[in-house]
Amino acid sequence: MRTAYSVETVRTAERQLMARLAEGALMQRAAAGLATACAELLGRVYGSRVVLLVGSGDNGGDALYAGARLARRGAGVTAVLLSPARAHPGGLTALRRAGGTVTGTEDAERWIARADLVLDGIVGIGGRGGLRPDAERLAGAAARSAAAVVAVDLPSGVDADTGEVHGAAVRADLTVTFGTHKPGLLIDPARDHAGTVRLIDIGLAPELPATAALEALQHADVARLLPVPAPESDKYRRGVVGVAAGSARYPGAAVLAVAGALRGGAGAVRYVGPAGDAVITRFPETLVSDRGPAKAGRVQAWVVGPGAGDDAATVAEALAAEVPVLVDADGLRLADRRTVQARTAPTLMTPHAGEAAALLGVTRQEVEGARLSAVRELAARYGATVLLKGSTTLVADAADGTPVRVNPTGTSWLATAGSGDVLSGLAGSLLAAGLRPRDAASAAAYLHGLAGRYAAAGAPASAQDVAESIPRAWRDVRG
Repeated sequence: MRTAYSVETVRTAERQLMARLAEGALMQRAAAGLATACAELLGRVYGSRVVLLVGSGDNGGDALYAGARLARRGAGVTAVLLSPARAHPGGLTALRRAGGTVTGTEDAERWIARADLVLDGIVGIGGRGGLRPDAERLAGAAARSAAAVVAVDLPSGVDADTGEVHGAAVRADLTVTFGTHKPGLLIDPARDHAGTVRLIDIGLAPELPATAALEALQHADVARLLPVPAPESDKYRRGVVGVAAGSARYPGAAVLAVAGALRGGAGAVRYVGPAGDAVITRFPETLVSDRGPAKAGRVQAWVVGPGAGDDAATVAEALAAEVPVLVDADGLRLADRRTVQARTAPTLMTPHAGEAAALLGVTRQEVEGARLSAVRELAARYGATVLLKGSTTLVADAADGTPVRVNPTGTSWLATAGSGDVLSGLAGSLLAAGLRPRDAASAAAYLHGLAGRYAAAGAPASAQDVAESIPRAWRDVRG
């Protein structure tokens, strides 16, 4: 599992570690890892041209010491000082002794245009807001150049704690971060500025608390969550998921939600709604009923809302059940907030950014620009677990102090009609199989993202293709 910690937590851990180390040792560890990453990206260090964009903080010091190491290996290194009077003195001395050049910002664009690599050490993890004009000009020059852009710890101009970007920011090809990930490296829009992220171990892990701000599951984590039938299992012991979805106008939503549910680990799927004929034609193993959720028979979890239109009665009936309920699509619009808050059984809500914006009373752009705060606010407001879909899928619990989970899998080809219906069915099936809402949502998003990659393989894919690729994703994770 990858974890990310807040700036305050990282700084506390760094102070504790530095108290036991020789002065400057921690910065030298960071600089060594940074120089190695830059050298590997360059391929051939000797004769290469490297430009350092140096601010006044420790990130500038990291860049200067790394530049000195590259200069000693034969690179031509030029440091552009944005605040000459506040540049790290030890780093400047090391660079000059190694043969590096120091200059101001006046002719920096000329140096950047000729560079093979630009190292962004402008602003550290404590930076807030966009870049100042001089820094913005240099970041723009780097973006226009043919140079590889490497960010020190975090691209300058992005918010380390939230992933928000307020104004101009560096766009890196590689971000070399130290000790632990920062939330902004894993959440869009900041994640889009980070490029490939490489974590350098500087010995910080023993100083970090057990609970992180953010978690990103990996194959092994998801494998431990996925249900496996025991020898004595039958379809009922494995769990039965109910799907209340679809309408005369949107029968396909029901078919796709059932498709996801059948591949999600539960032993059986019950469908209720007006699209029974379409469902049974496509999936004859489905248990179909037209009597509504309350009379459909025993289930361990409900999925309600995909393609439901204006069927508020069915949504309310599902929410009245004393089992976990996943609410998606039209169900999010039709569900009464007080009813959700009053539920004693778990509730999992799965909005995309537009639906989240409607629930919060803000614009879609506000949600997409501040995804972490949006998912936390929704979870707190409804007293539910929330899976916020999008370029970065996040899962938040209503419980204070629980790390938000960010899903690392997926592809932009998943932005296709019906993809969310498949995800809802998959997550609902995992709920019925016994997973807690946070785990069901996280595992479903992970499998769905992998299935999307396999289905697309670089080309357009339909929601049905994604559903059919879930078993392959499941086997990949389990294997």
